[in-house]
Amino acid sequence: MKYVTTIGGNEYQVEISTEGRVSVDGVEYQVDFRQIGDQPVYSVLIDGLSYEAYVHPAEEAWQVLLQGNFYNSQVEDERERRLRLASGSVVSERQEFYLKAPMPGLIVDVLVEEGEQVDKGDVLVILESMKMQNELRTPRSGKIFRMNINIGDSVDQKQVLMSVE
Repeated sequence: MKYVTTIGGNEYQVEISTEGRVSVDGVEYQVDFRQIGDQPVYSVLIDGLSYEAYVHPAEEAWQVLLQGNFYNSQVEDERERRLRLASGSVVSERQEFYLKAPMPGLIVDVLVEEGEQVDKGDVLVILESMKMQNELRTPRSGKIFRMNINIGDSVDQKQVLMSVE
């Protein structure tokens, strides 16, 4: 599984493979990571060196204390990142927002109708791609202005599905 981890404004490409192999920005490590009891304490072995880490989930990040250093770490898998980037990380509250397909797929459900009022974070569409169902949400409140899809439609990546004004 591939992830993008952001720590202190720096992004790291992390790939976790089977048999305890982890690649960070192309450098491979042998890693063993185990929780100690039911506490947020983990025993970490990296290439034979032992570390103790305190890991706590925060609202939108992981807080990690390792060797006396505190890190705020945001972790996204490839799919989450693609969805976030496709929806745009900064959305104006005044301009029309266009919901675009983050990947090619099949529309399996449309949960709103044209003219319907929606709140930020509401699920608008369910898009199936590579046998996974993805919930596409609105990044802002508004009214569904234009619908360009129906259940059963095949869509291309970056195709405009609907707009919110």
